[in-house]
Amino acid sequence: MATTTEEQTPLAQLAARLPQMVAQAGHSEMWGVELASAAVASSPDQQQQDKTIDDAPTQVVLHKFLRANNDDVDAAEKQLTAALEWRKAVDPASLVAQPFDARRFGGLGFVTTHQDEAGKEVVVTWNVYGSVKDNKATFGNVQDFIKWRAALMELGVQKLRLNDIKEPIPAGAEDPHRMIQVHDYQSVSFFRMDPDVKAASRETIQTLSMAYPELLAHKYFVNVPAIMGWVFGAMKFFLAPATLRKFHPMASGTSLAAELKGIAQTLPSEYGGQGPSVKEGLTTAPLAAVPEPKDQEKPATEEQLAKTTPTTAAVASKAEKDSKPAEETKAGVEAAAPPAMPPAMPPVKEATQ
Repeated sequence: MATTTEEQTPLAQLAARLPQMVAQAGHSEMWGVELASAAVASSPDQQQQDKTIDDAPTQVVLHKFLRANNDDVDAAEKQLTAALEWRKAVDPASLVAQPFDARRFGGLGFVTTHQDEAGKEVVVTWNVYGSVKDNKATFGNVQDFIKWRAALMELGVQKLRLNDIKEPIPAGAEDPHRMIQVHDYQSVSFFRMDPDVKAASRETIQTLSMAYPELLAHKYFVNVPAIMGWVFGAMKFFLAPATLRKFHPMASGTSLAAELKGIAQTLPSEYGGQGPSVKEGLTTAPLAAVPEPKDQEKPATEEQLAKTTPTTAAVASKAEKDSKPAEETKAGVEAAAPPAMPPAMPPVKEATQ
């Protein structure tokens, strides 16, 4: 007897739509995983349905988009399609090796890897906002900032080695294929309303929450001034408990080692560990001092950039119009830059992952 849609698991339903999504986007790669368009067997047994997706990396990718949308198959389909379209337009994996101007992005982001007590590799991405020397230079061109931010995210995703996964995530189990993210606000003013920072934050949140769902297990906000503690306290009135469990504001960066006891010994020295400085971690490579443009080579205007640079927001906004992923999803990706408030407190509908 054929299995009806109602009898299929959300994973089986989403897998059945995968060939159509890949065809529509014209792209089949997600986070280094070549998505396998396995057909769904007409078995009445739910476990057998899930086993028809015999490619574990593909199954994990689908699992993340489903979990990001509370198992809403339609919403997961729309978000995954939008993410595939964005990857085709931007090719974020190639950005890891693209040279970025060290004067604009040097020292802002790093990736480190550690082994916990069980021998499992733990990937940590670091956003060091105090290294920003010129807000206009770093955040003024939003598309450039998003490209750099995506490159840093891709560098971390590469370390997860999703394409090497051998076993799918068991039903109801915690997802082990996620990173830790640290946002360091040392020397950052929370009371400065900079329009460039605000614009870059807003669009980066929108783009990365669409393109990288369920890739962060926890977010640590360190060196947050005590006077801003009320902001994080107020979040409990706006965000779901599951989302709040991922957020960890801390007044001192050196306290991080006490929170991450399993990898405390190898954490960077700036954060209470005994490892090398975070500045010795991986970063987008190569960072280069891009020469100043000659007088006759005037920089492109914003209007010219808008016409020639693929806009990540176009793809992201399409997904936002079609569906509104669960709040927990949006609280799992990422806050791009330090707005006037900590990036954990954008408008609730833009809460970041």
